[in-house]
Amino acid sequence: MILVTGGAGFIGSNLVAALVERGERVVVCDRLGSGEKWQNLVRHELEDFISPGELSGYLETRGALLDTVVHLGAISQTTATDGDQLVVNNFKLSQELWDWCAGERKPFLYASSAATYGDGAAGFDDDMSVAYLARLRPLNAYGWSKLLFDRWVARRLVGEAPQPPQWAGLKFFNVYGPNEYHKEAQASVVRHLFLQIAESGTARLFQSHRPGVPDGGQQRDFVWVGDCVDVMLWLLGNPEVTGLFNLGTGRARSFAELARALFAAMEKPENIEYVPTSEAIRDRYQYFTEAKMDRLAAAGYRRPFTSLEAGVAYYLHDYLESDDPYR
Repeated sequence: MILVTGGAGFIGSNLVAALVERGERVVVCDRLGSGEKWQNLVRHELEDFISPGELSGYLETRGALLDTVVHLGAISQTTATDGDQLVVNNFKLSQELWDWCAGERKPFLYASSAATYGDGAAGFDDDMSVAYLARLRPLNAYGWSKLLFDRWVARRLVGEAPQPPQWAGLKFFNVYGPNEYHKEAQASVVRHLFLQIAESGTARLFQSHRPGVPDGGQQRDFVWVGDCVDVMLWLLGNPEVTGLFNLGTGRARSFAELARALFAAMEKPENIEYVPTSEAIRDRYQYFTEAKMDRLAAAGYRRPFTSLEAGVAYYLHDYLESDDPYR
Protein backbone atom coordinates (compact mmCIF):
# COMPACT_ATOMS: atom_id res chain seq x y z
CA MET A 1 0.00 0.00 0.00
CA ILE A 2 1.06 3.57 -0.64
CA LEU A 3 0.20 6.39 1.76
CA VAL A 4 -0.35 9.76 0.06
CA THR A 5 -0.69 12.69 2.43
CA GLY A 6 -2.51 15.58 0.79
CA GLY A 7 -4.02 12.95 -1.49
CA ALA A 8 -7.29 14.86 -1.93
CA GLY A 9 -5.46 18.02 -3.01
CA PHE A 10 -4.44 19.15 -6.46
CA ILE A 11 -1.19 17.30 -7.18
CA GLY A 12 -1.99 14.58 -4.65
CA SER A 13 -5.30 13.56 -6.22
CA ASN A 14 -3.70 13.37 -9.67
CA LEU A 15 -1.08 11.03 -8.24
CA VAL A 16 -3.76 8.97 -6.49
CA ALA A 17 -5.64 8.65 -9.80
CA ALA A 18 -2.54 7.33 -11.55
CA LEU A 19 -1.69 4.91 -8.74
CA VAL A 20 -5.21 3.50 -8.59
CA GLU A 21 -5.33 3.20 -12.39
CA ARG A 22 -2.28 0.96 -12.31
CA GLY A 23 -3.71 -1.23 -9.54
CA GLU A 24 -2.00 0.14 -6.44
CA ARG A 25 -3.73 0.12 -3.07
CA VAL A 26 -3.78 3.71 -1.81
CA VAL A 27 -4.38 5.27 1.61
CA VAL A 28 -5.15 8.99 1.56
CA CYS A 29 -4.48 11.31 4.50
CA ASP A 30 -6.07 14.73 4.11
CA ARG A 31 -8.68 17.23 5.27
CA LEU A 32 -11.73 17.71 3.06
CA GLY A 33 -13.50 20.61 4.74
CA SER A 34 -16.97 21.64 3.64
CA GLY A 35 -16.22 22.48 0.00
CA GLU A 36 -15.94 20.42 -3.16
CA LYS A 37 -12.48 18.96 -2.52
CA TRP A 38 -14.01 15.49 -2.13
CA GLN A 39 -14.79 15.59 -5.87
CA ASN A 40 -11.09 15.06 -6.54
CA LEU A 41 -11.39 11.49 -5.23
CA VAL A 42 -14.89 10.48 -6.22
CA ARG A 43 -13.74 8.32 -9.16
CA HIS A 44 -11.16 6.27 -7.32
CA GLU A 45 -11.15 3.21 -5.09
CA LEU A 46 -9.26 3.90 -1.87
CA GLU A 47 -7.94 1.42 0.64
CA ASP A 48 -8.53 3.91 3.44
CA PHE A 49 -9.00 7.60 4.15
CA ILE A 50 -7.67 9.13 7.37
CA SER A 51 -7.49 12.64 8.77
CA PRO A 52 -4.12 14.18 9.70
CA GLY A 53 -5.08 13.83 13.37
CA GLU A 54 -5.33 10.06 12.91
CA LEU A 55 -2.01 9.68 11.11
CA SER A 56 0.23 8.85 14.09
CA GLY A 57 -2.15 6.19 15.33
CA TYR A 58 -2.52 4.73 11.85
CA LEU A 59 1.24 4.43 11.43
CA GLU A 60 1.52 2.76 14.82
CA THR A 61 -1.19 0.17 14.20
CA ARG A 62 -1.14 -0.34 10.41
CA GLY A 63 2.14 1.15 9.25
CA ALA A 64 3.66 -2.27 8.64
CA LEU A 65 1.22 -2.69 5.73
CA LEU A 66 2.59 0.38 3.94
CA ASP A 67 5.23 0.10 1.25
CA THR A 68 5.86 3.81 0.61
CA VAL A 69 4.97 7.26 1.94
CA VAL A 70 4.42 10.16 -0.49
CA HIS A 71 4.12 13.31 1.58
CA LEU A 72 2.36 16.06 -0.40
CA GLY A 73 0.17 17.41 2.39
CA ALA A 74 0.89 20.97 3.50
CA ILE A 75 -0.50 24.42 4.00
CA SER A 76 0.30 25.55 0.46
CA GLN A 77 -1.10 29.09 0.33
CA THR A 78 1.68 31.51 -0.49
CA THR A 79 -0.38 34.14 1.36
CA ALA A 80 -0.52 32.15 4.62
CA THR A 81 0.59 34.24 7.60
CA ASP A 82 0.16 31.92 10.60
CA GLY A 83 3.76 30.94 11.15
CA ASP A 84 2.95 28.55 13.99
CA GLN A 85 0.55 26.55 11.82
CA LEU A 86 3.03 26.50 8.95
CA VAL A 87 5.70 25.06 11.22
CA VAL A 88 3.36 22.37 12.59
CA ASN A 89 1.97 21.33 9.21
CA ASN A 90 4.88 21.89 6.84
CA PHE A 91 7.91 21.20 9.03
CA LYS A 92 7.12 19.14 12.12
CA LEU A 93 4.94 16.58 10.32
CA SER A 94 7.56 16.21 7.60
CA GLN A 95 10.19 15.50 10.26
CA GLU A 96 7.98 12.88 11.89
CA LEU A 97 7.33 11.10 8.60
CA TRP A 98 11.02 11.17 7.63
CA ASP A 99 11.99 9.64 10.98
CA TRP A 100 9.24 7.01 10.74
CA CYS A 101 10.28 6.02 7.22
CA ALA A 102 13.94 5.89 8.28
CA GLY A 103 13.12 3.66 11.23
CA GLU A 104 10.75 1.38 9.32
CA ARG A 105 12.88 1.31 6.13
CA LYS A 106 10.17 2.73 3.88
CA PRO A 107 10.76 4.94 0.81
CA PHE A 108 9.80 8.58 1.35
CA LEU A 109 8.92 11.14 -1.32
CA TYR A 110 8.03 14.67 -0.25
CA ALA A 111 6.95 17.98 -1.74
CA SER A 112 9.29 20.91 -1.48
CA SER A 113 8.59 24.03 -3.56
CA ALA A 114 10.12 26.50 -5.98
CA ALA A 115 8.96 29.12 -3.46
CA THR A 116 12.14 28.23 -1.52
CA TYR A 117 14.15 30.12 -4.18
CA GLY A 118 12.64 33.49 -3.34
CA ASP A 119 13.39 36.11 -5.99
CA GLY A 120 15.87 33.78 -7.69
CA ALA A 121 18.93 35.85 -6.77
CA ALA A 122 20.74 32.65 -5.73
CA GLY A 123 19.61 30.81 -8.87
CA PHE A 124 17.23 27.88 -9.29
CA ASP A 125 19.64 25.04 -8.64
CA ASP A 126 18.31 21.97 -6.80
CA ASP A 127 21.55 21.80 -4.85
CA MET A 128 21.08 19.93 -1.54
CA SER A 129 24.23 21.24 0.10
CA VAL A 130 23.89 22.95 3.45
CA ALA A 131 25.81 25.97 2.15
CA TYR A 132 23.62 26.53 -0.92
CA LEU A 133 20.33 26.10 0.91
CA ALA A 134 21.51 28.63 3.51
CA ARG A 135 21.77 31.26 0.72
CA LEU A 136 18.10 31.04 -0.25
CA ARG A 137 15.71 33.74 0.92
CA PRO A 138 12.03 32.87 0.34
CA LEU A 139 9.61 35.75 -0.19
CA ASN A 140 6.84 34.32 1.99
CA ALA A 141 6.33 32.19 5.08
CA TYR A 142 5.14 29.21 3.03
CA GLY A 143 8.40 29.13 1.09
CA TRP A 144 10.37 29.49 4.31
CA SER A 145 8.55 26.53 5.91
CA LYS A 146 9.42 24.34 2.93
CA LEU A 147 13.04 25.48 2.96
CA LEU A 148 13.20 24.77 6.69
CA PHE A 149 12.61 21.08 6.02
CA ASP A 150 15.01 20.92 3.06
CA ARG A 151 17.74 22.37 5.29
CA TRP A 152 16.90 19.91 8.09
CA VAL A 153 17.24 17.02 5.64
CA ALA A 154 20.54 18.39 4.34
CA ARG A 155 21.98 18.45 7.87
CA ARG A 156 20.78 14.90 8.48
CA LEU A 157 22.66 13.73 5.38
CA VAL A 158 25.89 15.45 6.39
CA GLY A 159 25.63 14.04 9.91
CA GLU A 160 24.95 10.52 8.62
CA ALA A 161 21.76 10.32 10.67
CA PRO A 162 19.26 7.57 9.81
CA GLN A 163 17.46 8.15 6.53
CA PRO A 164 14.84 6.29 4.49
CA PRO A 165 16.19 3.69 2.03
CA GLN A 166 14.97 5.98 -0.75
CA TRP A 167 14.07 9.63 -0.34
CA ALA A 168 13.29 12.33 -2.88
CA GLY A 169 12.25 15.94 -2.41
CA LEU A 170 10.48 17.64 -5.32
CA LYS A 171 10.65 21.39 -5.86
CA PHE A 172 7.41 21.94 -7.76
CA PHE A 173 7.32 25.03 -9.98
CA ASN A 174 4.07 26.51 -11.43
CA VAL A 175 1.89 23.43 -11.74
CA TYR A 176 -1.45 23.56 -13.59
CA GLY A 177 -4.10 20.99 -14.47
CA PRO A 178 -7.32 19.29 -13.32
CA ASN A 179 -8.45 19.01 -9.68
CA GLU A 180 -7.13 22.43 -8.68
CA TYR A 181 -10.60 24.00 -8.55
CA HIS A 182 -10.92 23.93 -4.74
CA LYS A 183 -7.82 26.14 -4.50
CA GLU A 184 -9.85 29.13 -5.70
CA ALA A 185 -7.60 32.22 -5.48
CA GLN A 186 -4.52 29.97 -5.21
CA ALA A 187 -5.37 28.03 -8.38
CA SER A 188 -3.05 28.32 -11.37
CA VAL A 189 -2.94 31.34 -13.67
CA VAL A 190 -4.17 29.01 -16.42
CA ARG A 191 -7.40 28.40 -14.53
CA HIS A 192 -7.91 32.09 -13.72
CA LEU A 193 -7.27 33.28 -17.26
CA PHE A 194 -9.63 30.65 -18.65
CA LEU A 195 -12.42 31.94 -16.41
CA GLN A 196 -11.68 35.55 -17.38
CA ILE A 197 -11.68 34.81 -21.11
CA ALA A 198 -14.80 32.62 -20.92
CA GLU A 199 -16.69 35.35 -19.03
CA SER A 200 -15.52 38.54 -20.75
CA GLY A 201 -13.33 37.62 -23.71
CA THR A 202 -10.44 39.45 -22.03
CA ALA A 203 -7.36 38.21 -20.19
CA ARG A 204 -6.00 40.53 -17.50
CA LEU A 205 -2.27 40.43 -16.86
CA PHE A 206 0.03 42.53 -14.69
CA GLN A 207 1.89 45.45 -16.15
CA SER A 208 5.64 45.35 -15.81
CA HIS A 209 7.23 47.70 -13.29
CA ARG A 210 10.76 46.75 -14.21
CA PRO A 211 12.83 48.38 -16.99
CA GLY A 212 13.50 46.07 -19.90
CA VAL A 213 10.57 43.75 -19.19
CA PRO A 214 7.43 44.35 -21.29
CA ASP A 215 3.94 44.15 -19.85
CA GLY A 216 3.06 40.47 -19.56
CA GLY A 217 6.72 39.63 -20.05
CA GLN A 218 7.14 38.26 -16.53
CA GLN A 219 8.09 34.59 -16.84
CA ARG A 220 7.35 31.37 -15.00
CA ASP A 221 8.18 27.71 -15.50
CA PHE A 222 4.65 26.36 -16.07
CA VAL A 223 4.48 22.57 -15.70
CA TRP A 224 1.58 20.23 -16.57
CA VAL A 225 0.45 18.20 -13.55
CA GLY A 226 0.58 14.99 -15.59
CA ASP A 227 4.32 15.48 -16.01
CA CYS A 228 4.68 15.86 -12.23
CA VAL A 229 2.82 12.58 -11.76
CA ASP A 230 5.04 10.85 -14.32
CA VAL A 231 8.15 11.92 -12.41
CA MET A 232 6.75 10.65 -9.12
CA LEU A 233 5.78 7.32 -10.66
CA TRP A 234 9.26 7.04 -12.15
CA LEU A 235 10.83 7.67 -8.76
CA LEU A 236 8.61 5.02 -7.17
CA GLY A 237 9.79 2.59 -9.84
CA ASN A 238 13.47 3.46 -9.39
CA PRO A 239 14.24 3.03 -5.68
CA GLU A 240 17.95 3.60 -6.22
CA VAL A 241 17.30 7.26 -7.12
CA THR A 242 17.54 9.64 -4.20
CA GLY A 243 17.94 13.41 -3.83
CA LEU A 244 16.37 16.83 -4.14
CA PHE A 245 15.01 17.57 -7.63
CA ASN A 246 13.43 20.52 -9.38
CA LEU A 247 10.14 19.73 -11.06
CA GLY A 248 9.44 22.12 -13.88
CA THR A 249 9.97 21.99 -17.63
CA GLY A 250 13.31 23.76 -17.67
CA ARG A 251 11.90 26.50 -19.90
CA ALA A 252 10.44 29.77 -18.63
CA ARG A 253 7.47 31.18 -20.55
CA SER A 254 5.84 34.59 -20.26
CA PHE A 255 2.34 35.27 -19.00
CA ALA A 256 1.58 36.85 -22.38
CA GLU A 257 2.56 33.60 -24.11
CA LEU A 258 0.31 31.70 -21.73
CA ALA A 259 -2.63 33.99 -22.49
CA ARG A 260 -2.06 33.62 -26.24
CA ALA A 261 -1.98 29.83 -25.89
CA LEU A 262 -5.35 29.96 -24.14
CA PHE A 263 -6.91 32.27 -26.73
CA ALA A 264 -5.70 29.92 -29.47
CA ALA A 265 -7.01 26.81 -27.71
CA MET A 266 -10.36 28.51 -27.05
CA GLU A 267 -10.48 29.78 -30.65
CA LYS A 268 -11.10 33.32 -29.48
CA PRO A 269 -9.50 36.58 -30.69
CA GLU A 270 -6.59 37.73 -28.57
CA ASN A 271 -7.59 40.48 -26.15
CA ILE A 272 -5.16 41.18 -23.30
CA GLU A 273 -5.58 44.00 -20.80
CA TYR A 274 -2.63 44.99 -18.64
CA VAL A 275 -3.35 46.20 -15.11
CA PRO A 276 -0.97 47.60 -12.44
CA THR A 277 0.53 45.07 -10.07
CA SER A 278 -0.91 45.56 -6.61
CA GLU A 279 1.35 47.74 -4.49
CA ALA A 280 0.97 45.20 -1.67
CA ILE A 281 3.03 42.66 -3.65
CA ARG A 282 4.85 44.83 -6.20
CA ASP A 283 8.17 44.94 -4.34
CA ARG A 284 8.17 41.16 -3.82
CA TYR A 285 6.82 40.11 -7.20
CA GLN A 286 8.90 37.53 -9.07
CA TYR A 287 9.76 38.36 -12.66
CA PHE A 288 11.41 35.07 -13.59
CA THR A 289 11.47 31.43 -12.50
CA GLU A 290 12.99 28.53 -14.43
CA ALA A 291 13.78 25.08 -13.12
CA LYS A 292 17.29 23.80 -13.66
CA MET A 293 16.57 20.19 -14.63
CA ASP A 294 20.09 18.72 -14.93
CA ARG A 295 19.95 16.60 -11.79
CA LEU A 296 16.75 14.79 -12.70
CA ALA A 297 18.11 14.09 -16.17
CA ALA A 298 21.41 12.87 -14.71
CA ALA A 299 19.45 10.54 -12.43
CA GLY A 300 18.03 8.88 -15.53
CA TYR A 301 14.70 10.58 -16.22
CA ARG A 302 14.31 10.88 -19.99
CA ARG A 303 10.63 11.55 -20.66
CA PRO A 304 10.02 14.90 -22.40
CA PHE A 305 7.90 17.53 -20.67
CA THR A 306 4.65 18.78 -22.16
CA SER A 307 4.90 22.13 -23.96
CA LEU A 308 2.85 25.02 -22.61
CA GLU A 309 0.69 25.11 -25.74
CA ALA A 310 -0.04 21.37 -25.64
CA GLY A 311 -0.68 21.33 -21.90
CA VAL A 312 -3.05 24.31 -22.04
CA ALA A 313 -4.99 22.75 -24.93
CA TYR A 314 -5.21 19.40 -23.14
CA TYR A 315 -6.38 21.02 -19.90
CA LEU A 316 -8.96 23.10 -21.76
CA HIS A 317 -10.50 20.45 -24.00
CA ASP A 318 -10.33 17.44 -21.68
CA TYR A 319 -11.19 19.17 -18.41
CA LEU A 320 -12.07 22.88 -18.24
CA GLU A 321 -14.66 22.68 -21.03
CA SER A 322 -15.90 19.24 -19.99
CA ASP A 323 -19.11 18.51 -18.09
CA ASP A 324 -16.90 16.48 -15.75
CA PRO A 325 -13.67 18.46 -15.20
CA TYR A 326 -12.14 16.11 -12.62
CA ARG A 327 -9.51 13.46 -13.12
